[in-house]
Amino acid sequence: MMSDRPSPHQWAFKLSHVLNTVLGHDHFPIDVGDIAKEYSAQICPEAPITLVSGKSLPGFEGGLFKAPPGKKEGWGIFYNSDIRSQGRINFTLAHELGHYLQHRNQYPEGISCGEQDFYRWESEYGQVEHQANQFAANLLMPLDDYRKEISPNVKIDTLMIDHITERYGVSLLAALLRWIEYTEQRAVLIVSRDDFILWARSSKSALKSGAFFRTANVPPVSIPMQSIAANKNNIDENTARTGKHLKEGIWFNEPCDEFAIFSEQYDFVISLIQLPKTPESTYDRIRIKRH
Repeated sequence: MMSDRPSPHQWAFKLSHVLNTVLGHDHFPIDVGDIAKEYSAQICPEAPITLVSGKSLPGFEGGLFKAPPGKKEGWGIFYNSDIRSQGRINFTLAHELGHYLQHRNQYPEGISCGEQDFYRWESEYGQVEHQANQFAANLLMPLDDYRKEISPNVKIDTLMIDHITERYGVSLLAALLRWIEYTEQRAVLIVSRDDFILWARSSKSALKSGAFFRTANVPPVSIPMQSIAANKNNIDENTARTGKHLKEGIWFNEPCDEFAIFSEQYDFVISLIQLPKTPESTYDRIRIKRH
């Protein structure tokens, strides 16, 4: 039996339609806090979101909580005030709004979310968190608008992504994850810590060509020692962001371009690997070397 509840994409589309009608199509970045209170009051006046606030939440990024007994019926969204990135806060607010729209009946007292809940977008990690992330991504960065900013068939650089983070008010990682969903380029997004891959996400074309990393239920996967990600102390930040062309046999058995961002706050490295549009066959590589 299929659920009659809206999906994350449908909720985001509904709210985007309201914003387009009221504010116009160029309404970015979205003020999630104000919108959460106004929209929840319209669709659920008996239990709206009445509070959006920052608190020190060690070990957590944010949470959605029901008002305590004795208070007016309603809900509160909280984010970790120790977060320095406004883009990260904005995505956290949208994520918790997604929980309110989709999961408040499933979690009547509320739900709290840790760091991994925001960085793991694949459905296998946790269906509830995956749904909240999908809602947030679709609300903050609608694909039709994103595609207008960056065409699906172009290689990207950090200047393009910086433009996206500013336009939508999101973190760099959120912008890259959204891009990897729709691009036609062969690309792999990798998040690593202490020279080991935490998780990786491949574009559809990269996945089809075999360019991916398995990280679930396998021994830790190390990053290549010749990669930018493994050379934080030897490569300055500007060079890392500009990127470097790497020969075959480093990340994959073909040449690629890598740029990397070192996150001090979260103690991990974000690497984007971009591969040639068409993977070279073994025959092609041998023929090129002979000539």
